[in-house]
Amino acid sequence: MNASCSLASVAYSEMNSCYRVHATMSRFQGITLVTCWILLVLTTLTGQSVATENEQSNKLKVDVISVPEGCEQKSKDGDQVTMHYTGSLVDGTKFDSSWDREQPFTFQLGVGQVIKGWDQGLLNMCVGEKRKLTIPPELGYGDSGVKNVIPGGATLIFDVELINIGNAPPTTNVFKEIDDDQDNQLSREEVSEYLKKQIAGDQSEESSEKVQMLAEHDKLVEEIFQHEDKDKNGYISHEEFSGPKHDEL
Repeated sequence: MNASCSLASVAYSEMNSCYRVHATMSRFQGITLVTCWILLVLTTLTGQSVATENEQSNKLKVDVISVPEGCEQKSKDGDQVTMHYTGSLVDGTKFDSSWDREQPFTFQLGVGQVIKGWDQGLLNMCVGEKRKLTIPPELGYGDSGVKNVIPGGATLIFDVELINIGNAPPTTNVFKEIDDDQDNQLSREEVSEYLKKQIAGDQSEESSEKVQMLAEHDKLVEEIFQHEDKDKNGYISHEEFSGPKHDEL
């Protein structure tokens, strides 16, 4: 994920590479941290569900399939982990697999680079350990799903194996990068300009796709403010900002 994104890493598919929701986790490998933040914001915004009578169905289920002997290190928040995985729906429909591509997936655990079901379900794993994660929509892609790939409200099944645990590079302070005038709050203009720069600088997109993303980005800015601007004063404060940031200003 540019060693930065995930989907379950987080995977979305309508706003490709920069601000389009990716349909498979493998596509997240080239997305920036700010993209991950945007995708997670949109998932939270569109994926809020009304509580059901069966609250058990809303909980993450972790089944440990196998654990190697002599586990000396376990995964924790902040680690850079490398995983193999297969993602499927409850009916058995497979939507993505790193094993099929013969390319494991690397991301930083516990910092919002992947869906919440992964951040929570991959903690305290040993290298070589295998697990089965049953992730409710609240911890996955919510009611919106992923267009043509994952239905809205879908429970996700991930068979995962931890390949490696490494030291992660320092997390980028996205808030500071967006806050151009350094007044410790983000205006619509600052967010808008930052998104435009990210789209323009993404070399993986064709010019026609960039034009489309630029045309859609005003709507995206409003959706971000709808979720992030909690006090509705027209600015996103450091406290309100849910993306990657350092505690110090």
